Amino acid sequence: MSRREPSAVANGACPAEEGRSRAPHRSRSTCCSHDITCKNKMVTVDGVRVKLQIWDTAGQERFRSVTHAYYRDAQALLLLYDITSKSSFDNIRAWLTEIHEYAQKDVVIMLLGNKADVNNERVIKAEDGETLAREYGVPFMETSAKTGMNVELAFLAIAKELKHRAVRQPDEPRFQIHEYIESQKKRTSCCAFI
Repeated sequence: MSRREPSAVANGACPAEEGRSRAPHRSRSTCCSHDITCKNKMVTVDGVRVKLQIWDTAGQERFRSVTHAYYRDAQALLLLYDITSKSSFDNIRAWLTEIHEYAQKDVVIMLLGNKADVNNERVIKAEDGETLAREYGVPFMETSAKTGMNVELAFLAIAKELKHRAVRQPDEPRFQIHEYIESQKKRTSCCAFI
C-alpha cells in the first residue's frame, strides 16, 4: 500500500513477475500503465497459496479513465484514504460511485483508513470511516503502511473471501468477511503488547 492517498488497489489476472513493475502500457496483456504500480503478493489461505495481483493507482485523478478498464476485470478493490486528509476521505464517495458503475456486481470492496500510525495528525475519526463503510455495505479497518498495522489482515481477508467464493458449494454458508475482520482485529489487539 502506498502513502499516496486515496488509492484504488485491484486484484486480477495478469502475466507479471513477482515484484514491482512500472512498465508503460503497451497492450491489454501488459499489467501496468503510466505510473500505475503493479505487484504480485502471495498469501496462504487455509493452507492454499493464493496469488493477488495489486494495481496501485495511488488515487491520482489523471488515471481516472484508465482505472475504469481495471475495474471491469477486478475481483476485489481496496480503497484507501488518508486519515490526515479530509479531501482524501471526501474523494472516497466518488471512487465508490465509479466502482458501482464500472466494476463487476460481485466485486469485493474494502475501505481502509491509512496512516493510523500518525493519530496525532488525525483529521478523520475512525467512526467516520466505519459510518461510510456501513453506508456502502463494505468492510472497514484502519491501517498503517508505515508500521504494517492491519495490512496483512486486509489482504488475507480479501484472499479468504475470493477463495471461499471460488470453492463454495451452493448449500454452504457464505464467508462473512466483516465478522472475520472484527475477530482478527480483536485477536491481534488483545495480544499486541505481549
